[in-house]
Amino acid sequence: MKASKFEWNRQLFHIFLGIGIAALLVYDLIDKNKILIVIAIGMVLSYFSTKIKIPVISLLLKKFERREYLKKFPGKGIIFYFIGVFVALLLFPKDIAMASIMVLALGDSVSHLYGLHFGRTKHPFSKTKFIEGTIAGIIFGFIGAFVFLPWWEALLASSAAMAVEAIEIKIGAEQIDDNLIVPLAAGAAVWVARLF
Repeated sequence: MKASKFEWNRQLFHIFLGIGIAALLVYDLIDKNKILIVIAIGMVLSYFSTKIKIPVISLLLKKFERREYLKKFPGKGIIFYFIGVFVALLLFPKDIAMASIMVLALGDSVSHLYGLHFGRTKHPFSKTKFIEGTIAGIIFGFIGAFVFLPWWEALLASSAAMAVEAIEIKIGAEQIDDNLIVPLAAGAAVWVARLF
């Protein structure tokens, strides 16, 4: 099974979005308060997008949003992406938060694309994911996290995030978005390790 052009566009957008957010945070051009404003604007635009076609926004949604969310929660992926970034910045020291964002940007997206293209071994905890994708995600998440953390913390962050990313965690019938789980798992693993 190969990733469609749509999935490539979507995942590449996620990679560049995460790197862009990280760069803006490094140079203090944005902070968690500005991220919160983006989330609020995103929620408002999402709501109105279910009622009317908003110029530019509707084109972006058509290009990057999965069909199942276009009617009920347009922009869900990107909104949860920013929520994941905000929660990481809120809960963790800046170096851990930055590393968590990079694991989200690189590890999560690469695991998805690599798994679809080269996955042969089904993941024991997921019907849709592959072990090869998880391994690729760990490697690329490590590379991203290593910019901000010592190698062993970067490896821990990436490994924890990709382990959790492969499990389909649900609240009732709704699956919790990866964009929230991945940075939380990455940051929590390093934060807990530092306690000891």
